[in-house]
Amino acid sequence: MQEAIRLEGVFFRYKRASDFALKGIDLLVERGQKVALMGPSGAGKSTLCFLLNGIIPRLIKGELKGRVWVEGRDTSSYPVREMAPLVGLVFQDFETQLFCTEVELEVAFGPENLGWPRDEIRRRVDWALRLVGMEAYRGRQPATLSGGEKQRLALASVLSLDPPLLCLDEPTSDLDPSGREQVIRIAHEVMGVSSRTTVLVEHDAEEVLSLDRTVLMEDGKIVADGPPRVLLRDAKVISSHGVRPPELSEAFAGIVPPERVPLTVEEALELWRQMELQIDPRSHRKWLEGEEERRKSLGPPVVVVEDLVFGYPGGPPVLSGLTFSLHQGEFVALLGQNGSGKTTLGKHLNGLLRPQRGEVRIQGVNTKEADLSLLSRRVGYVFQNPDHQIFAETVEDDVSFGPRLAGLEGRELEVRVREVLRTVGLEEKAKWDPFALTKGERQKLAVAAVLATRPEILVFDEPTTGMDYREACAMMGLIVHLNRSGHTILMITHSMWLVARYAQRALALAEGRLAVDTTPRMLFADEQLLRGLSLRPPALVRFGNRIGETFLSPEEFKDCVLSPFLPQREARYA
Repeated sequence: MQEAIRLEGVFFRYKRASDFALKGIDLLVERGQKVALMGPSGAGKSTLCFLLNGIIPRLIKGELKGRVWVEGRDTSSYPVREMAPLVGLVFQDFETQLFCTEVELEVAFGPENLGWPRDEIRRRVDWALRLVGMEAYRGRQPATLSGGEKQRLALASVLSLDPPLLCLDEPTSDLDPSGREQVIRIAHEVMGVSSRTTVLVEHDAEEVLSLDRTVLMEDGKIVADGPPRVLLRDAKVISSHGVRPPELSEAFAGIVPPERVPLTVEEALELWRQMELQIDPRSHRKWLEGEEERRKSLGPPVVVVEDLVFGYPGGPPVLSGLTFSLHQGEFVALLGQNGSGKTTLGKHLNGLLRPQRGEVRIQGVNTKEADLSLLSRRVGYVFQNPDHQIFAETVEDDVSFGPRLAGLEGRELEVRVREVLRTVGLEEKAKWDPFALTKGERQKLAVAAVLATRPEILVFDEPTTGMDYREACAMMGLIVHLNRSGHTILMITHSMWLVARYAQRALALAEGRLAVDTTPRMLFADEQLLRGLSLRPPALVRFGNRIGETFLSPEEFKDCVLSPFLPQREARYA
């Protein structure tokens, strides 16, 4: 056996951190293995990646104990420059790796700095660009590329060194469905065309089923290690460690014997036929009737958009003739590829942007004529990156800022701040420095700061980006609670499972125009329409469509399926 990676008794604590990020890691990876590294936020996954090419402790300082070997080299004895040809690392924040003025120069940067011959550099650049499908982009400026194209460029820039070890740290976390699918496909092609050892940090269990091995981390430790098709079959265990399990394993758990739980659509279809499972039409009809009742219970329009046109200076229109309305108490998902105009539209609802043509009316008030402070009290906007909203020295100061501007003070202000912090679960951290919070907690703080002004309409821009499964479920639970309390919700998202499980209505933009306005169930039932929008339905939806019913969540599926393994259904099954 040839070793690619060996870690023995590795502990690491970042400078000025109170606790260790890694706590006694022992790990052996054979040369050529394809390994998925999974776990919740803060588990230590990125820290482990930084160890492999010496970024820790050479560039990122802290207390390191134990030994790390990569391709037989003790990383503590070699500078990062000498580890770079051995370990290709694509960061989670991949844009920080791009700094050249042209795509070709970006890909050539590594080989040039190592002093390789010009002909060899040209050959490597051509090979890397061809591998990621970017040969036609040679002269483009990286800043003009889409998110998916930038990610592929970052991958090409490390592949040009042809490293024997490739480490991809959440390569698709900020991409739309189309960009995500492209990058995942290319990553699997890269892993499959050579004996290169690959470490893939990934939150989506369905993307790692074809790999050799899954290493599950939590709290700086390895808590499980095994073949993904074995490890990921137990949805309950996987979700307890902050990882979203394969949706079909979650849906079929308890319906079929544990050893027969499917992981893919094809496996689920075969199992469905073999076990002769059925759907109870009465149960499914109740779900459909419940959706119809919720639609009928909605209030009057609170947002009206008519013929909205907007473009940034020097560019073409980003929004072209949008017309729609949102009703009081609705939960609406806004979908579309990167660049389709989703965030631009969201910023029109609270006056951050104003129409160039057409109108946006909030509770009857035209945004062109309204004061920004009035609109911000009616429409709360939670940015994709909570750090763009957080600025105060303590959590409670951040939350009290908006109400204080509106004239609230004294006891009334204290009560309001305490109420919203309790709502988001941050009451015990009122005195904390906001930037000492986790990403999920900072997102909750951004929500609290918006809620403190008591807006009736809330816009969430990618509310779960960068969160693990537990954090995402907690955030969505909060949003659902707000919706049931009477708030109108507009959620901008790329996550189709969120749309399926939580939204009541789906709007989809394409090139600045409203391409779809329907229910999630009707949207997901039309897979041809989804393909045209570069959207891909969740696995459970794809399976349901194949058997003739569109299911939006594992809970709905479990409630509707008839199985001899569900005792409460035996009478109906018979």
